[in-house]
Amino acid sequence: MSVNVQNLTKIYGAQRAVDGVTFEAEKGEVLGFLGPNGAGKTTTMKIITGYLPPSDGRVVVCGFDVATQAMQARACIGYLPEHNPLYRDMYVREYLDFTAGIHRIPNRRRRVEEMIGQTGLSSHRHKQIGALSKGYRQRVGLAQAMLHDPQVLILDEPTSGLDPNQIVEIRQLIKDLGKSKTVILSTHILGEVEAVCDRAIIINKGKIVADASIGVLKRQFSGQSVVTVEFSQPIDPKALGAIPHVQSVTAAGAQRWQLSAAPEHDLRPAISAFAARQNLTLLELHKEVFSMEDVFQQLTREGQSST
Repeated sequence: MSVNVQNLTKIYGAQRAVDGVTFEAEKGEVLGFLGPNGAGKTTTMKIITGYLPPSDGRVVVCGFDVATQAMQARACIGYLPEHNPLYRDMYVREYLDFTAGIHRIPNRRRRVEEMIGQTGLSSHRHKQIGALSKGYRQRVGLAQAMLHDPQVLILDEPTSGLDPNQIVEIRQLIKDLGKSKTVILSTHILGEVEAVCDRAIIINKGKIVADASIGVLKRQFSGQSVVTVEFSQPIDPKALGAIPHVQSVTAAGAQRWQLSAAPEHDLRPAISAFAARQNLTLLELHKEVFSMEDVFQQLTREGQSST
């Protein structure tokens, strides 16, 4: 695997900012790292990249121990921190060329031009970084993180400050990168996780509370299967409650109802058969889809950490 995190712990005084975190991330995977503010996400990312030492535990990146083989491990990582540090007095192309020199990239002029094109900076290459909007400064940060073609990308809030069109472009870039690299990204935009990530880890109070593919998380934590149905005429809710597997019936409008069942039961076929038997006209019938927002709230609603 590209990233192996074992029993990672970070203690500040009496507070455990990260508490026994263990996970792996494979090549060709985009892993979403989620949690409330102060849950320990950024601290974990900083430890993986070698910016912070752990109090306990071990991180191995591309076979290199981050603690004992720091330079080799860091050479495999591209990192975009939450607060993107840039030399604002430098010009975009100048800064990327300078960064490429630090990495000792061969044919660095060509590589810089590739990154400028990939991140949509072509029309801003000769501008001072300090004169750019926040969104374009974020693009410069992404370009520097990818310059040395790292095997692992750690992206903390990568679409922060981008406009909707830019967000779509950067999300697609991350998905494309995830086909050949390991990408770990933190975001507060839960829709972004569904759009970009193959798998998500949810961390709360320094501990992992969920680790699974997006589809599995949504099924596992939705808790029930809910169907919305609307008829053209009034219907006795008791009759709806008698449909096989229906656990509850809730009014959602004049002739509109929400019926719930256990997660493994899809009520739509039974409702269609019921309507046919009763000679009822269906105006609407659909299964409610639970989002990552629902999963996130269910797993993190009990208290918030403040690290």
